Amino acid sequence: MSSLKKALNKIKPSHHSSGPSDDEKSGVTSPVSANGRAQSPAATSRSSLTLTGGSRASGDFKRNEVASPTDSRTSVDQPRGSLSGILHRRTESPNRAATSKSSSHARAGSTHSPMRAVREKLHIGNGDSSDEDAPLNREGEPMSRGQLRKHEKQAQLEERQKQNLEKEHELERRRREMDHQALTELTPEQRAKYGVYPPNSYAGDWKQETRHKIQDFSAKDVGKEVVFRARIHHLRKMSSKFVFLMFRQQLATIQGVLMEHADISKYMLYWAEHLDAETIVEVKGILQEPKAKQGEVLGATIHDVEVSVHAMHVVAAVTDHLPFNVNEAEVSQADVEADLAKADNKEGHTRVKIADRTRLNNRVIDLRTTASQGIFRIQSGICNLFRAQLDSEGFIEIHTPKLQGGATESGASVFRIEYFGRGAFLAQSPQLAKQMAISADFGKVYEIGAVFRAENSNTYRHLTEYTGLDLEMQIDEHYHEVLRVLDRTFKAIFKGVYEQYRPEIEVIKRHFPHEDLVWLDETPIIPFADAIRMLNESGWKDDDGNALDENEDLGTRDEVQLGRVIKQKLGTDYYILDKFPTKARPFYAMDDPTNPNVTNSFDIFCRGQEILSGGQRIHDADLLLEKMRTLKVDPSTMEDYIQAFQWGAPPHGGGGIGLERILMLMMNLGNIRHASMFPRDPKSLPERPVIKQLRHPEASTLHPPWEGQDRAFAKIDLQPIEKLIANYGDATNTSWLEARTEIWRDENTGAAVGFVPQDGFAITVGDPLCHESQYLKTMTGYLKYIKRERNLKPLWLLVGAFTEEVLATKFNWRTFSVTGEQRVDPVHNPADKDSDVQRKIRHAEKEGIKITDYPIGSPPPQDVKQKVDARVEDWLKNRKGKQVHLTNIHPWQDEEHRQYHVAHAPDGTVVAFVAMAQLSPDHGWQVKYSLDFPGAPGGSIEYIVTHALKQVAAGGAESVTFGGGASSKFSPGHNVKGTRVKVLSRAYHAIATELKLTNKTEFREKLGAIDDPSYICYPPHGLGPMAVKAILNFFSDEDE
Repeated sequence: MSSLKKALNKIKPSHHSSGPSDDEKSGVTSPVSANGRAQSPAATSRSSLTLTGGSRASGDFKRNEVASPTDSRTSVDQPRGSLSGILHRRTESPNRAATSKSSSHARAGSTHSPMRAVREKLHIGNGDSSDEDAPLNREGEPMSRGQLRKHEKQAQLEERQKQNLEKEHELERRRREMDHQALTELTPEQRAKYGVYPPNSYAGDWKQETRHKIQDFSAKDVGKEVVFRARIHHLRKMSSKFVFLMFRQQLATIQGVLMEHADISKYMLYWAEHLDAETIVEVKGILQEPKAKQGEVLGATIHDVEVSVHAMHVVAAVTDHLPFNVNEAEVSQADVEADLAKADNKEGHTRVKIADRTRLNNRVIDLRTTASQGIFRIQSGICNLFRAQLDSEGFIEIHTPKLQGGATESGASVFRIEYFGRGAFLAQSPQLAKQMAISADFGKVYEIGAVFRAENSNTYRHLTEYTGLDLEMQIDEHYHEVLRVLDRTFKAIFKGVYEQYRPEIEVIKRHFPHEDLVWLDETPIIPFADAIRMLNESGWKDDDGNALDENEDLGTRDEVQLGRVIKQKLGTDYYILDKFPTKARPFYAMDDPTNPNVTNSFDIFCRGQEILSGGQRIHDADLLLEKMRTLKVDPSTMEDYIQAFQWGAPPHGGGGIGLERILMLMMNLGNIRHASMFPRDPKSLPERPVIKQLRHPEASTLHPPWEGQDRAFAKIDLQPIEKLIANYGDATNTSWLEARTEIWRDENTGAAVGFVPQDGFAITVGDPLCHESQYLKTMTGYLKYIKRERNLKPLWLLVGAFTEEVLATKFNWRTFSVTGEQRVDPVHNPADKDSDVQRKIRHAEKEGIKITDYPIGSPPPQDVKQKVDARVEDWLKNRKGKQVHLTNIHPWQDEEHRQYHVAHAPDGTVVAFVAMAQLSPDHGWQVKYSLDFPGAPGGSIEYIVTHALKQVAAGGAESVTFGGGASSKFSPGHNVKGTRVKVLSRAYHAIATELKLTNKTEFREKLGAIDDPSYICYPPHGLGPMAVKAILNFFSDEDE
């Protein structure tokens, strides 16, 4: 591993790896893993992965593949003789190795033959035993090598299942024992102190017992008995007789103390300490002074009192895994920075801030946080203050339809829908209905309602659905009457929020630091043209480096900069721009009587961004029709609207406020999605994955064979892994057929996840084998199993975009890409027109090379298999160099889903071999192995690979992958940024350079191979030096 050491030395390590474990020292290995699969004759060797840029088999980005013979005659795309060493691999986790009763159970890198280890393990083939001692098969004959391997793996699997079952039984036994002891030892009064309320227990006797609010508790209440309902924010067991609980009720938290005394039994403590965070409980207790040394509770919002718990019952339990809990979500950026600044800070022990994307994708949990609770209380307050102010000014609240026959502003930004066989639109605003209400003599109206904008803007300030606060009113003398009403309304909102919601604001500031909004008693009203001149005089330029045009609307960058200029000159965050240019306003805006280039319209700004657009509307029918014709708006789509003005309408104006935007800007939330309870943007409502026809419908995970039955009772087996791969798998999933891979199964659906225990980690590769709609639940169950039952640290490698998205957004994992599946279109193959490839193919044909095809369902006869196996052995003997790989060579594995192509010389010698693996309907086929053997004529590999591609194309395949290959660059995915990107990028480039991972393969390029990115995913603090070592060992062969 000297080259790896050189590469890693280029990066400063923060930790040193531990020394070799006992099983590493022992040098004993067992070749059989728990999934019970037989190995092929070449099982002890591995194919080089496309990660190695030098010599590698064309179908080789598959862990566990034996390297395609690359030396004397290289595979499709490999230079000769570029590999130079074998790396150590260890597949057993330390905790499992420690429990082995024999060193033969340890899986350490060893140069011993795997078959020799099997013989030693099973006591066969040596002087002390005979065939009579070997296990017998169903026919009563001694087992073959494959049967022995399968027997051994099955024994290991059964042993592990037995251990897990024993562990579960022990926990259940302990619980039952405690419950039984409680029943016999506790009095009815003691048993009544804890338990679970039945779900349907809210229609009996109504005791009308007072429930208290945590936020009302204070030191003056010491000694008072209280009853309240709250969530368990977190709990900490101090001893078998003492448990701390933190109770949360919306914005308030209080510390609870549960101690064994009097009627509080040890059984109640045992029950309580096993409750999950976020469980809803009803608590009865006595308020007492905190026992903490500092005299107060620092970790709760209620500092001067705590509750001594005397009774507690579960109202609603957590029944599914939480991607994060509220206690974790309360960690702010300031908390993370404070941890990093500590002198005794250790890498991997810093608290983690949950990423915004993860929060928004698990919105219900995020809404429980104190910051979200504060945000939406303020949002409610803004609506109430808006109503109260306008009610005081004589306005009437109205409710207008959101289904309309025409666009209110521009057809380009409306959602078109089908309305009983004819077209309709979702309202862009209540604009038209408000104006019609004024024509109907309502005088002054306002509305709070949904607004829809079909603008494909994925920015921090745009939503496709938001809440509009709209008003419209008659004008007596001047359109500034509207402006003054809106100004008074905004100031009433600002004043009311800061006076009534100060506690919520302070909570929000922990997560979104900001200064309070500043506004003046006399609001600046600045003509639009003057504002443009202010910007130009400050030296501001547009994106092209030019001064801004007074007749064009402002862009977002311009608005923000203008806000800075005005804050500096006038000392306010709140101001109004008046007289907007005609080009920047909709058709119904009234032109200025003295300057037709501007309108009687205005925008109101907060912290440099628009929060309202308003002005005077055209109330004259003829003028309105003329304006519509000028702007090419079809009047026929708005006949009711136009008729309202033809019947006579008074002068009027109004404006519309975006509720979420004003809230975002006041609280400096940074992203408007935080101000929307369930935000809608162009990426919302993702298209559900299409359910395609499966290759094996009987092996579906959406409709498993035991659907509607108890599988165990019905004695129905789980779907075979091979069929799941053909239904849902990609190239990486084929590596799960390797002996070292263990398979976790979802007992309800049969969904599968493959992993390899490696140095204390669960190295998981590839997407789950199930329908995409089941990914989240499957991954949740798998991760729970890995952490709780196997005590392993999870790493997930070589996954597709959908899996990466789930891990990043649902579990807050970090992701990046340094690899990609190398996919080609077999139908439109550029190699057919490449002169160099065609020249080599013609040479092979002239040499008399003939190719025999063995389609699915017709595997090669035994004599052909033996010839291929012999040639693979020849190839392995010629293999040299460091092997970085995913799978071994097993030509005859899963023959049901394999298609074979064998090239023969005129004398019958096998010169080249290709095995095609059938993947899911989405992914098509994989060039699993593509080998040309020593002595093969030039062009043999080009000939057989292009031939194989033509064969699958003729069968309707649209996609073929050669497996994965290393990318030339490090690409950050989710939740990886800043220093971490630099460190990981530097590490990758050092290793990639040392191992020549990124050498491009000319032949694949000529086939038009395109990298489809795959991702490396890891939990927060999950990619330290030991994890990197585990990954390298996982992909590597033996030690130097």
